[in-house]
Amino acid sequence: MIVNYNTAHLLRPMFEACEQAAKGLQVRYWVVDNASQDDSVALLRSEFMRVGLEVNSQNVGFGRANNQLLRHLQGDYVLLLNTDAFVSPDTLQRTLAYIQANPACGVLGVKLVGRDGDLQPSCRYFPTPWNVFLSRTGLGRLFPGTRMVDDMAWNHASVRECDWVPGCYYLVRRAVLDQVGLFDPRFFLYYEEVDHCRRVKAAGWQVVYFPDTTVVHVGGESAKSVGKLSNSGRQLSALQVESELLYFRKHGGWASLIQHVCLTTIGAAYLMLKDVLKRRGWVAVRQRGEQLALTLRLCVHTRWATKPTR
Repeated sequence: MIVNYNTAHLLRPMFEACEQAAKGLQVRYWVVDNASQDDSVALLRSEFMRVGLEVNSQNVGFGRANNQLLRHLQGDYVLLLNTDAFVSPDTLQRTLAYIQANPACGVLGVKLVGRDGDLQPSCRYFPTPWNVFLSRTGLGRLFPGTRMVDDMAWNHASVRECDWVPGCYYLVRRAVLDQVGLFDPRFFLYYEEVDHCRRVKAAGWQVVYFPDTTVVHVGGESAKSVGKLSNSGRQLSALQVESELLYFRKHGGWASLIQHVCLTTIGAAYLMLKDVLKRRGWVAVRQRGEQLALTLRLCVHTRWATKPTR
């Protein structure tokens, strides 16, 4: 299952990698196009006629678009794959073999690397108001006992259970979807897989990081297209902040939301003071203030993180 948004230039190499990896397997492809403004739909209809296609008249977001594909689900396993994620020739065979051999595994992720081969965050811990604060302020080094969302220090060569895996390669068992569903439609973009993995684990399933194959993840291609087509870089920032608020309110209630807003305010003040002392200029200081104002404004617009804005 693939959600596409303005990434026509990635469709050919993405499908070529999948076809090479799918030899010997029974695979069905479905794509939801989220109202792309490039030639994605024309390309899919002319060159990939065997691929099931749904075309949305507007961008409904990543989670909701993936949810649309559940009506087409027939097999025992579903792979959610980003258009900017390129599987290795052995990826599908190896990951399918592992999840079949381990019935407690509900969701499986893989080792992700960039174009240059550098390891990307692939095996992650749940965000909390505290570890998000430490990460954004750079103060995590002062609290070595805190479990950060991304711990890159350990050797990523071993299979291990984790809290959540990125949605760019997200292999999930049909039984999991029957039990807990897929993505919460409140999350337009960001945090949908974090929330889903949390529900999967709460239902008794394992979320597993599997390093015995790699997927090259370019990252940010749809985001780049938004900036290119709308010149609205702030839109994505707002979506991320909004999803963060919704997530903390959903899983921690009022206490978690208030803690997050307070720590965000303290963090912004700390970083603004740091910018002043290091003479980074008033532009940097103003940007910190704008980010804080965005968070407070979205608290109001989401009715204190109880409903999405779109």
